[in-house]
Amino acid sequence: MAVMGVLAELNKGPAVEIEGSGIQEGCGRHRIWEEDMKKFILGSAMALLLSTAAHAQTIGVSMALFDDNFLTVLRNGMQDYAKDKGVTLQVEDAQNDIAKQQSQIQNFIASKVDAIIVNPVDTDATAAISKLAADAKIPLVYVNREPANVDSLPDQQAFVASNEQESGTLEAKEVCRILGGKGKAVIMMGELSNQAARMRTKDVHDVVATDACKGIQIVQEQTANWQRTQGADLMTNWLSSGLEFDAVISNNDEMAIGAIQALKAAGKPLNKIVVAGVDATQDALAAMQAGDLKVTVFQDAAGQGKGAVDAALKLAKGDKIEKKVYIPFQLVTPTNVKDFVKKN
Repeated sequence: MAVMGVLAELNKGPAVEIEGSGIQEGCGRHRIWEEDMKKFILGSAMALLLSTAAHAQTIGVSMALFDDNFLTVLRNGMQDYAKDKGVTLQVEDAQNDIAKQQSQIQNFIASKVDAIIVNPVDTDATAAISKLAADAKIPLVYVNREPANVDSLPDQQAFVASNEQESGTLEAKEVCRILGGKGKAVIMMGELSNQAARMRTKDVHDVVATDACKGIQIVQEQTANWQRTQGADLMTNWLSSGLEFDAVISNNDEMAIGAIQALKAAGKPLNKIVVAGVDATQDALAAMQAGDLKVTVFQDAAGQGKGAVDAALKLAKGDKIEKKVYIPFQLVTPTNVKDFVKKN
């Protein structure tokens, strides 16, 4: 670094004194001038170093939880991109606790981070988070889960995700196509406090209400909170009750995989049941290649992570950006699954 080179040169020691009264007097004045210049240059160099440090970007990130396959890919995408950009991320796990997440936001504010990224625990609790950041005049970006106040976000706040009107629609239309527009289906819902779960479920109902798919009957729908184990337990309960269905339409891949595990354990033939999910996680793509999962929808986790960091950096610089930044969903089926194997 040029500044460090200057500092090193200036620290090499004093000038050599030459004997002789006249020369010695001149050298004395020269040394005084040299010392003044040395102090000036040192001060300037230190000011430059401090200025550089002050402009290093630090972003506080609060994730709803770490123990989630899709959110792990999203988090890793953020961290990889931030590293490439020379940005420091302070990443915290809210462990699905609203109070803990709000406390993390307050700690970020106290630490004077340059921007904050939040993957909300409860999308209905985001107004309070927005107010905390707005009052502190720190830019805020919500990622992946749409905040309830998305249409009234304060200045310097934005939302980066994929449009949930696409996800459940793509999923349900493909299930309808496979079933030929008729049959019985069950819906596995994510956490009901999340806008994505509610929207994806609504998408399914909207598709089933169309002329092409109105022969499909939704015989049951319950939440399994995005979790694989809860998806397996819910499917086991449905099977134990004697419930019959031709398709499982899950709000995400993790619950769909749990359903597959339970169906296999019960000896149900998966070639006669259509299981569908959303996210196109690595485990889901492996299940599709094995012939167990028939439908999923690619949600670009790493793309959302990169988009969130980009938005936060732009807002921190004072740039204007769109309030909603959408990364497109894409339908994944056994015919194109190989195109997505390395994407999530």
